[in-house]
Amino acid sequence: MREVDLTERMAVTVRVQPLNDNVTPEASEDFVTTPQVQELTDRALAYLDVGYAIHFAGPAGTGKSTLAYHVAAKRGRPVALIHGDDEFGSSDLVGRDSGYRKSRVVDNYIHSVLRTEENMDAVWVDNRLTTACQNGYTLIYDEFNRSRPEANNALLSVLEERMLNLPGLRRSGAGYLEVHPEFRAIFTSNPEEYAGVHKTQDALMDRMITVRISGLDRDTEIQVTLARSGIGREDAETVVDIVRELREARVGAHRPTVRASIAVARILAHRQAHARLDDPVFQWVCRDVLYADTAKVTHDGQPPMAAEVEEIMARVCNHSGKRSNGRARIGPG
Repeated sequence: MREVDLTERMAVTVRVQPLNDNVTPEASEDFVTTPQVQELTDRALAYLDVGYAIHFAGPAGTGKSTLAYHVAAKRGRPVALIHGDDEFGSSDLVGRDSGYRKSRVVDNYIHSVLRTEENMDAVWVDNRLTTACQNGYTLIYDEFNRSRPEANNALLSVLEERMLNLPGLRRSGAGYLEVHPEFRAIFTSNPEEYAGVHKTQDALMDRMITVRISGLDRDTEIQVTLARSGIGREDAETVVDIVRELREARVGAHRPTVRASIAVARILAHRQAHARLDDPVFQWVCRDVLYADTAKVTHDGQPPMAAEVEEIMARVCNHSGKRSNGRARIGPG
């Protein structure tokens, strides 16, 4: 047998899309819909329906990420999820060269002749932004300003010209990708003064509509606390009012959010306790959850704002007791 034809060539770049690298969000039974939440949802969907990107901006604990998932679920499209990271580069959003793939074909159709062909293909692996743009997914870019501004430059042409630049594929003639008509983007961000947050380029901010969420109203916080803890309403109201007063008073360097209300309420429900000053469980869970500055500064072994926290607890609990005026308390236990 003689070998008559051996060829080896460098072929074009081969694109590879990760399989099942998306999620399909569904409405949660615990999701709370109040007039405030419904208004934010309706506004966001109106902007997305027209084709604009949405940016939920606000302090931590105001429900930005949860609202982003809820709005995405309303669209009924698969979701590509990205979390901002200081180590990100553009390739972490778009994709990158991933080596080469070699194939060898042996043809022995004529028994006396062996024909061999070898191909060497460059491999490009898409990342989530590219996958979302091509397939019309909803992109949720959570805390996007934790990524360095230059890492997000690929989004500029996506949101404006509806074209994604794929520089690594230019040698194959596929240097640009037209964005799918159903592609939409939802961004969330924390304020720039937070640790680990970068200032976002004006060009990117100009391409999205920013919906500012300064905080949840009292009714929404109560409803969220009830849904996430199983505590009774009267106890939930007391816990939420304490947390809201602490937040407004700017006690210490820490401003507790609805997460603190949920934490206190879940422990009270678990221990069948109540939000009353004479309940020892309520006393220690509030100390542990609300004295968040203990690890930073202490004075004589106590957090410097402990007295103010105790004062607010006493004031809210006494007011709640007068409001109940002898009514049976509602809750577990």
